[in-house]
Amino acid sequence: MSEMKVTLLAHTPDAEKTVATAAKLCYSSSDIGSLREGLTEEKIADFIDMLVSIGHESVLEHVSFTFGVEGISRACSHQLVRHRIASYSQKSQRYVNENDFEFVVPPAIEENAEAKAEFDRTIELISQSYDKLADILTAAHTAQFMAEGLDEKSATAKARKLANEDARFILPNACETKIVVTMNVRSLFNFFRHRCCNRAQWEIRAVANEMLKLCLQTAPNIFRYAGPSCVAKGVCPEGKMTCGKAKEVREYFAQFTGDISKDCSNA
Repeated sequence: MSEMKVTLLAHTPDAEKTVATAAKLCYSSSDIGSLREGLTEEKIADFIDMLVSIGHESVLEHVSFTFGVEGISRACSHQLVRHRIASYSQKSQRYVNENDFEFVVPPAIEENAEAKAEFDRTIELISQSYDKLADILTAAHTAQFMAEGLDEKSATAKARKLANEDARFILPNACETKIVVTMNVRSLFNFFRHRCCNRAQWEIRAVANEMLKLCLQTAPNIFRYAGPSCVAKGVCPEGKMTCGKAKEVREYFAQFTGDISKDCSNA
C-alpha cells in the first residue's frame, strides 16, 4: 500500500518581490532596477495585499512552483492533469514494469473489514493477471524479434517494453503513480479554490492542502489569500451543493495562514 508524499522541489527565487516588482511597473515610469531596490518587505506585503484586493492576478503568473507528488492513485492524477495551465511529468506505465505495483486504498474501504477484504482480493487478482499477461506477451514478442534476427537478450528486453504497453490496460485506478507538477501562482490560486474545497475528492484535496502548506512556508504574503473559495473569497459558490461547513474550513486553514477575518457567513 502506498503513502502520499508532496515535496516542494523548486520555485521562483524572491517570489513575492518578483510579483511586487511586476505589479509596481504597471503603475510607474521608473526603471525596473530602481523599482526593485525600493521594495522593502513591508512594502511588498502591502503591495501584494492591494493587488489581490483589486483582483490584479496576471502578475502572479511571473512566479511558479514545482512539486514532486508521490504515492497517489491514477484516479487522483487524472483529476490533477485536468488543470491545463501547468506542466506535468508522470511515471510511465508503458516503460515502468508494474509487477507487484503499489496501490492506494480509500479510507472508506480501509475502515470497512468486508470492503477491505474484497479490495485486497481484487488487487491480488489484477496483479497476478498483469504478470501473466506480461509474460505471455513478452514470450510472443521475443520469438518474433529473434525470428527477425535479434539475439535473445536484446529481443527479450525489447519485448518486455511492448508487453508492458499492453498489459497495463488491466491496471486499476488504485495503481500508485508519481508526478512532477509545475504551476504558476495564478493557476495555483485556481487549483486551490477547486481542490481544497470540501466537495473535492478526498485524495486530491489532501494533495492540494499539502501543496498550499508548502507554498505558505515560502510565500506567506501571497498564499494567505489562497484556499477554497469560502476562505479565499469569503463566499461559497456551490449554492445548494455547499458542504455547509465553511466555518470549520476557515478555522482549518487559519492554522496555516493565521487569518480568520474573512466573512464566510454566506457559505
